Amino acid sequence: MSDSDSGTQSEDPLAAVPDWDDEYVDRVSDRLLHNYDLERNKTVQDRRFTLYGQLAIKRRKQFFHPALTYGDHETTEHLLVQRTDSVSVADMERLSKLGDQLADEWIVPDEEHFGTEFVFGVVAPRVPDEVQAFVSEFETRTLLKYGYHGHYSVRLFVVAPEKQSSVASPDVDVVRAFRLWDENSEQRSEKSNGVVSRLRAVFSR
Repeated sequence: MSDSDSGTQSEDPLAAVPDWDDEYVDRVSDRLLHNYDLERNKTVQDRRFTLYGQLAIKRRKQFFHPALTYGDHETTEHLLVQRTDSVSVADMERLSKLGDQLADEWIVPDEEHFGTEFVFGVVAPRVPDEVQAFVSEFETRTLLKYGYHGHYSVRLFVVAPEKQSSVASPDVDVVRAFRLWDENSEQRSEKSNGVVSRLRAVFSR
C-alpha cells in the first residue's frame, strides 16, 4: 500500500515557502521562514517589495479553566523589504509615511488589538552617513483611541550586504537575520529580546 493510499503521506513544510532569484534575499528567507509567513514581490500602493513577512501572535488570558477567558490581545508585525540601487533619507521618510497609511488600511481597531508593527527594510549597495544617523534614531508609536484599541509603530532598517554594514531603528531585532556576514547573528537572534520576548515582557506586567 502506498503512502497516499494509507493516508500517511507527509507534506513538505517548506513547500509553501517561495524562492527568490536574489540569492541574498533567498538566504535571508531561510532565517525567517520559521517565524514569518513569507511572500515574494508583494505590491503595496504601487510599491513592489521584494520580500514581505507577517508575524502574528495572539495572547489569551484565562482563569482556572480554559473556557473562562478574558483579555484577548493580538499583535502583528508586517515586514516589508525592498532592494534598491541607492537609498536616501527622503526614501526612508516615504516608507515611514507609507506605514501610517497602511495602519489606516490594515488595522482593525478594537479592544482585542494590542499592537501592530510596520518594519520597513531596504537592501542597498551602501548606507550613507545621513541615512545611518536618521534610521538609528527613528521610530514612531501611535496610540489608537487613546490606547483603548492598542497602538501601532513604524520602524526602519537598511542593510548593505556587499559592504557588510547595517543600521536599524531601536528594537528592530529582525535585522540580525539580514546580517549574513555575521556567522553568529542567527544564534544570537534566537537568544535576543526579539518581538516574541518583548511581547512576553509586556503581557507579564
